[in-house]
Amino acid sequence: MNAPVDAPVAEIENLRVEIDGRPLVDGVSLRVLPGRVTALVGESGSGKTTTGLALLGEHPPGARVSGEVRVSGGGPVGYVPQHPAAVLNPARRVGALLDDIAREQVRKLPRAARRTEVRARVLRSLANAQLHDGETLLRRYPHQLSGGQQQRVVLAQALLLGARVIVADEPTTGQDALTKSRIVDELRAVAAQGIAVVLLSHDLDVVRALADEVLVMREGQVVESGPTERVWLAPRHEWTRELLAQQPQFSEEADNGVRSVSDTDIRAVTPLLHVRDLTARHHRTQVLRVPELSLYPGECLAVVGRSGSGKTTLARCLAGLHRDHDGSVTLDGSALPRSVRARDRRQLAAVQYVFQDARAAFDEYRPVVDQVARTAVRLRGADAPAAEAEALAVLTELGLTEDQTRRLPGSLSGGELQRAALARALLARPRVLICDEITSGLDTVTRRGLLDVLAGLRRDRDDLSVVLITHDLDTAALADRIAVIDAGEVVEQGPVAQVLSDPSHPFTIRLLAATATVARQAG
Repeated sequence: MNAPVDAPVAEIENLRVEIDGRPLVDGVSLRVLPGRVTALVGESGSGKTTTGLALLGEHPPGARVSGEVRVSGGGPVGYVPQHPAAVLNPARRVGALLDDIAREQVRKLPRAARRTEVRARVLRSLANAQLHDGETLLRRYPHQLSGGQQQRVVLAQALLLGARVIVADEPTTGQDALTKSRIVDELRAVAAQGIAVVLLSHDLDVVRALADEVLVMREGQVVESGPTERVWLAPRHEWTRELLAQQPQFSEEADNGVRSVSDTDIRAVTPLLHVRDLTARHHRTQVLRVPELSLYPGECLAVVGRSGSGKTTLARCLAGLHRDHDGSVTLDGSALPRSVRARDRRQLAAVQYVFQDARAAFDEYRPVVDQVARTAVRLRGADAPAAEAEALAVLTELGLTEDQTRRLPGSLSGGELQRAALARALLARPRVLICDEITSGLDTVTRRGLLDVLAGLRRDRDDLSVVLITHDLDTAALADRIAVIDAGEVVEQGPVAQVLSDPSHPFTIRLLAATATVARQAG
């Protein structure tokens, strides 16, 4: 961490942002110093992103704003959003997106030297964002990248802009431990160049390892602030203590009351879902190979690996969302059609998918409860009043108020929308629930609450099986079995306790070591 510098490069003073009289942020003040990392932490919906966007001069539509925001020097403020796909033009290749920025910076060079310098700057920014296969990535479109790769492309854009302030909104969300450690190192190197970093994060290990100052937010207000070590070691506010108390500890045994599925159980039953000789492609390029993988009744199978390793591709093949694959996926011994469009209502209801980016999975113009209820109408033939009553019951059980359920998706936080997405899948009464990084970007309290909900569902429904796609070994430790994917190959699988305590593959060993390294940096 760096020595303090007195003159701030950006300041927020007594910021208040409200919509229809409801404050999103109330009385927030913030000083951003060059070469320092200032972190904002708090539960989903606490006002972190609203505060961070204020530094860019951006506010929610229809908001009333008071207070003052000052950015010195006239330089741009870079922004790395939580959902990177929303700011990447899907119709343009990655190279074109980055070239546009670099061209503006080389206009004064001789014409003959411009193209070479543009390419050099673009590749350097990709490398600095931990995307070392730059030449290959430049030819791809955003939808051909994983969520983690999209996030690092946006980080590369911010670095390429040469901003004096970078607002990083959940930059490690959805990242495996190896990539997370590298992003921490990269942001630390950015700060060492004298650039101010405003870190909006739920990942408390990353915050403690990286931040110089921390502001703890709740319900739009800063309830505590100070040097990171002081806040961690001697928290003064009750909410800060609760937030820190919920921080997961990888070394602890998970005790969630769920009946674990033992090897004896597995040998005694027929798989509910079975994958054999699956190979998946993106535009003729093989990206995944799974010789065999099984999911058993009542079991939770965690699928872990690095960003871009093929975890989500596997999940999409199971759900019928990725058609370009060979091999078989069977449910109760019967083949599932490759495309979701070819599956009947029973098959659609049986295998449900909860997406990582819940916001992108909702229609922004329809109330949340209507969209959740629609699942029961479409897949189970329920009538509209009964479906709405069931949707309200499930949504409130997952922690949303009736008022929140009747709002449009844009007025809910990421954590609230993720719970709504889970409720929508549950209304199909599925037998297989595929959860794709559903705890990514959630604060520790909300994350724990969501995992407790999943544990409760498994306790209450012996027939529910869960495929848990995650980069987070703390989350994977809650499963019965684990499959580790690296570079599109399943390199190891087995009972969670065995794989996490005595891994056999070099990649699994590195992944566990990287998790321990991040934890040590935070300690």
